[in-house]
Amino acid sequence: MATIDPELRIRRVRLAVAELGRSVDFYEQVLGLPLIERDEERALLGPDAADPALELVALPGAQPAPPRSTGLFHVAWLHPSRESLADTVRRIAASPWPFTGASDHGVSEALYLDDPDGLGIEVYADRPFEKWGRLPDGGYEIYTAPLDVEDLLQTSPEGPEPRIAPGTTAGHVHLKVADVDAAARFYLALGFEQQARIPQAAFLAAGGYHHHVGLNSWQSAGGAPAPESPGLRQVAFELGSAQAVDGLAAAAADAAGPGAPGEVLVRDPDGETLSFAASA
Repeated sequence: MATIDPELRIRRVRLAVAELGRSVDFYEQVLGLPLIERDEERALLGPDAADPALELVALPGAQPAPPRSTGLFHVAWLHPSRESLADTVRRIAASPWPFTGASDHGVSEALYLDDPDGLGIEVYADRPFEKWGRLPDGGYEIYTAPLDVEDLLQTSPEGPEPRIAPGTTAGHVHLKVADVDAAARFYLALGFEQQARIPQAAFLAAGGYHHHVGLNSWQSAGGAPAPESPGLRQVAFELGSAQAVDGLAAAAADAAGPGAPGEVLVRDPDGETLSFAASA
């Protein structure tokens, strides 16, 4: 089985939202993503004006997602340092928006909240690679323990910065799926490598990262997508070359279809759209 390009990264995430203005205000002012472009139907945000990391599209007549539907669990925003994560934590804490959790995952430190549509967000920073624990099967030791938030905040004592740090990216997406085994087999066939497995969850990545894609069925086993509800509409992956995109298309086989020039679109078993294109 071919391995996916180790240079893979998540370039952009597209979310459908019920009220575009409300969501733009949240992502710009609370999360700190600068607004790059906006019209009546969509907005682009991100630390790099030439390469937006988040696309928001308006979904008129949006309906709440059924509790056990598949879809987005969270988008995880990877910060370049503990200090920059602490800045984001201070900015969110200074807003009326509550955190929903905070965890030490061994490989990373993370905090969680929901956007105005209830879509999950993780803000996190990785620990140095040499501190990532390994299990006997070769996977990473990913766990959930209480996060020492006070220790984290000591790295940024001056107060919140108004904008998220340059270099912050969508480090991974975590999906609610109907069947973890079936979804994992699909991503493995694309060439992702499984880096960790816990009950009803799997974590897959390229290039030795702890995970670019998380899968769980904790709430969604046997569920179905909710297309009229706010949620994930596309994850755009960037690969290192056109040859890598061609290899991905071959691995995806019948699940792949054409997109824009140089782009391959793939639909996963739960109906999520994945885009693969070469870096500019």
